[in-house]
Amino acid sequence: MHMAAQHPTAALLLCEVVMEILSWVPAKPLTRLKLVCKSWNSIISHPHFVKLHLHRSPKNSILLFTRTKRLTLGEEEKQGLVLSSVESFIRNPSSSLDAQENRHSLHLEDWVSGSCNGLVCVAHILCHHNNDICDIWFRLLNPLTGFVSENSPCLRVNVHNSFGFGYDESSDSYKVVTVIRDSSGTVTAQVYSFGGSSWKTINSLPAFLFFAGDINGHFIGGTLNWLFLRNPHGAHYDWSDVTLDMLMIVSFDLKSDTHKQILLPTGIDEIPREVPTLEVWGNSLYLLHDYNNTHFIAWQMKEFGDENSWTQLLKISFQHLGVERLFLPKFIFENGNIFMLRGRLPFEKVFYDRRDNSVTRVNILGHNRYFDAFDYVESLVQPC
Repeated sequence: MHMAAQHPTAALLLCEVVMEILSWVPAKPLTRLKLVCKSWNSIISHPHFVKLHLHRSPKNSILLFTRTKRLTLGEEEKQGLVLSSVESFIRNPSSSLDAQENRHSLHLEDWVSGSCNGLVCVAHILCHHNNDICDIWFRLLNPLTGFVSENSPCLRVNVHNSFGFGYDESSDSYKVVTVIRDSSGTVTAQVYSFGGSSWKTINSLPAFLFFAGDINGHFIGGTLNWLFLRNPHGAHYDWSDVTLDMLMIVSFDLKSDTHKQILLPTGIDEIPREVPTLEVWGNSLYLLHDYNNTHFIAWQMKEFGDENSWTQLLKISFQHLGVERLFLPKFIFENGNIFMLRGRLPFEKVFYDRRDNSVTRVNILGHNRYFDAFDYVESLVQPC
């Protein structure tokens, strides 16, 4: 018996239903579901579906950038990326760092400069001996799908530079920005759009900027943000001589290639003892610093770009945290609810949960290990 051909409208409706269902499936199983049939592969690979799925993906993963140092002759230095859930990492950091599943090896000359929409920007840095000049190439990785982009054109810079990586929605492009300060104090930005053939030079940045805290720019709302120190003397500085009016947040707009200054919270009335840090979690910018060498303070900019929305999220004593001095957290978990600090012991981590005011101390075994972490979301994104 001959079966009648499916009506085009019905076929289209079925395709939309399948797309809707698949868009809620986690990214990792989707990479296997592409093998089910040609139509599913076509749906999952379509750019519209990739963006829809990214929008609906849960933001509950972190990317761990790990480095194991050589301790004795014959041992091999290793470097790589590890994907982990926030819950797993907090429950057992050592196990998460050592996990072989979802581990991706990197070259020893690689440095992770940021993560955005499931893509990781990696800088491959080769420095020349006897001078301060380095050659840098950038590439994009998707640790979940195995996607690796072509390298950017080589960029020759001095050692006084900082990186940032983000997404420009207006042009649907991923960009890396390198901020460079030369020996004369001149500051320029080099911007590269992945898939392009050259770097673009931006000369409008203020002179005599020094990088305070993390050298990686923090991506939020189509901008990259750094905490800079403006030194009016144009030379090296001593933190003990820094004043509040010398600190500034510089926000670089990836759409317009322009920058603006974001004012610090008005509630900061004295320079912290240690260098403050910027962090991003979700859609909020955070400023973290010590107060009088006795308290840890976190500010949250609830509406990015609105300086009036700076809110003091917490002020907690070192005594309650069980730390003698503040080693500022490198990252924040759970929508700004959990902060990680360094404890009294060299390899001890302190997790503070502001929801119940609890403190958890964890000794991360393996004193030969360095790690950093990035807010991460698993995705199927693979730029052209």
